[in-house]
Amino acid sequence: MKRDVSRLRDERGAVNVMVALLIIPIIGFAAIAVDVAALWSDRQQLQTAADAAALGIASDCALGDCGVPAQTAQTLATPNKNDGDVTATVLTPAVTPATGTVTVETWGTREHWFAPVLGYDESDVGARATAVWGSPSAAIAMLPLAFSWCEFLAQTGGALPSTTTEYTIKFTKTSGTTCTGPSNNVVPGGFGWLTVNEDSCTTSSSIDEVVYSDPGQSVPSGCNPADFAEYVGKTVLVPIFDDAGDTGSNAWYHLYGYAAFMITGYHFTGQYSESAQGDCKGNVRCIQGYFTEFVDLSQAATYSGSAPELGATVVSLTD
Repeated sequence: MKRDVSRLRDERGAVNVMVALLIIPIIGFAAIAVDVAALWSDRQQLQTAADAAALGIASDCALGDCGVPAQTAQTLATPNKNDGDVTATVLTPAVTPATGTVTVETWGTREHWFAPVLGYDESDVGARATAVWGSPSAAIAMLPLAFSWCEFLAQTGGALPSTTTEYTIKFTKTSGTTCTGPSNNVVPGGFGWLTVNEDSCTTSSSIDEVVYSDPGQSVPSGCNPADFAEYVGKTVLVPIFDDAGDTGSNAWYHLYGYAAFMITGYHFTGQYSESAQGDCKGNVRCIQGYFTEFVDLSQAATYSGSAPELGATVVSLTD
């Protein structure tokens, strides 16, 4: 059989023409797939850098010393960019412990691999984060305990945050203050325990609202000894109330604010006793530790700007 080679000779070079026609679109798709993906990765890293810088400055300010915000921003932003190519700028005009907000912007430059063929050698990419801080206005108390503002003042003298002055905070039945009624409790049957969230040993609450009493001196039924033991050596938010009413399981406490308390020991009933010292024993129901300064980044508490300052501060990113 004789082959028709003339037709093949006529089509010689057709592939070269097709490649020449498609090379630009192919490079364009490569630029989209590779360079745009690299831009997105840089953008994510810059966002993490901005978040870290804003949270770091806010945490410093929450503890009363903002330091040098611009320096803090750059120091925290640089490690969060893989190539270290990041410039961090604090946009808030004056950052002080009182301002309660800081905005940080981060920028970097991405050199492209394929896009230069299309006339794009590099692109600037940036991100921005804003952090706020202030006393908590709502929180999830890790331990379902509350103390009255009167007891707080009477037993501590209105303690300033400290890491050296340890207090034994006694339940009202044995506190010996003048803050209680004839039953030596703020409300009849109420020892300071709060009703707990379902399937937990925590209590959700907000300032200027009420939380309800779990009556009696026994620990609420949703708790177990391990729930308390794990917080020895840790700081928790303790709800402080300024008013109360009713009796028994209907008793309520009006929340005033949240104090930061680092637990060193406690004594309640039965198995609920850990590292307690001195007279924190026997019939005395008490918790020991330090009222301290504490910055909460856990999102277990929220901030509105209207809560009293009792040592606890919430730091969080805003949208």
